Amino acid sequence: MSEDYYELLGVQRDASEEQIKKAFRKRARELHPDVSDDPDAEERFKELAAAYEALSNPESRARYDQFGEEGLKGTGQPDFADFGSFQDLFDAFFGAGGDPFSGFQRAATPAGGEDQAAEVNIDFLESARGTTREIEVELIGPCEECDATGAAPGAELATCTVCEGAGEVEQVRRTMLGQVMRRTVCPQCQGQGEVPSERCATCLGRGRHARIETVEIEIPAGIDHGQRIAMRGRGHAGGPGAPPGDLYVHVAVASDDRFVRDGLDIISTAQITAFDAMRGTTIEVPTVEGELEVELEPGTQSHHEVVLRGKGFPAINQRGRGNQRVIVEVMIPKIEGSDAKAALGALESSIDERAYGGDAGLLGRLKQAFR
Repeated sequence: MSEDYYELLGVQRDASEEQIKKAFRKRARELHPDVSDDPDAEERFKELAAAYEALSNPESRARYDQFGEEGLKGTGQPDFADFGSFQDLFDAFFGAGGDPFSGFQRAATPAGGEDQAAEVNIDFLESARGTTREIEVELIGPCEECDATGAAPGAELATCTVCEGAGEVEQVRRTMLGQVMRRTVCPQCQGQGEVPSERCATCLGRGRHARIETVEIEIPAGIDHGQRIAMRGRGHAGGPGAPPGDLYVHVAVASDDRFVRDGLDIISTAQITAFDAMRGTTIEVPTVEGELEVELEPGTQSHHEVVLRGKGFPAINQRGRGNQRVIVEVMIPKIEGSDAKAALGALESSIDERAYGGDAGLLGRLKQAFR
């Protein structure tokens, strides 16, 4: 094999044993000759198996990392001798539980329900406070008409003629490892062992059908745009006796002109006049909990930051809360007219330089720094 083993499996060179096993199983399902239409599938599958055999064993992996394929010659690798990796091959083809020594896979159970995805839209304040929403989701659920039996009202149940009441059938498949017999859920009775004399008209005998369901969602305070809520067991119904899938609700948070989210913090701005900045003032600042009065000291500068402790987002399932950072913007008026300019000149002449806080200015600070 000329292709690098790691590239063949699609993993990094520092991949863990579990990552290598997971990658092998995924690729094995794609390349298995009974599944793939590629005429070279069998050869590619053998190469994949050889790569897995080499990298799943720490000793052979170390030799491969140091010497490449040459380091594996004469070591017996790969030969499917290790029972664990041999089991992995069966797991990859037929699902977990295959028994290579008995020639059979354990009795299959009806498939669990599929997962479903949905989306919910909330506004910025709801993301900070938490809320409840009801959404409509199309789900495959048990048929109420026949109580999930698949039988029409009054219909009798008879033994399935395909599996003769066993609920499962045996299948023989040819693989590169030889003939393998496995048991699967009966396609006619779906593992029940019985079929109705007349099928339910609503679900056509399947015992399940698609419908629109209203689902109530608890959206926690602090959730961010793009996060999702997992609702276990609220997805599509599974086969008879099998668990349902999960419902994953993606949350979309609308923007708010007043706020910007930064992690758990909230950033907002407040505009004041130059005169309010000089003499100090009290302003009302919007927060996610309502308006809050904030005092600004005389001489407040533009871009001054006021931190409101604990007014940000709460951490989901954790303690702590972010802050709200209010950035003050001082608005400078445009002075026009001789009277206004004269008044401004009088004001300027009346202000002592010490009123500026004794700041030596940028040049002074630079000089001080170089000293």
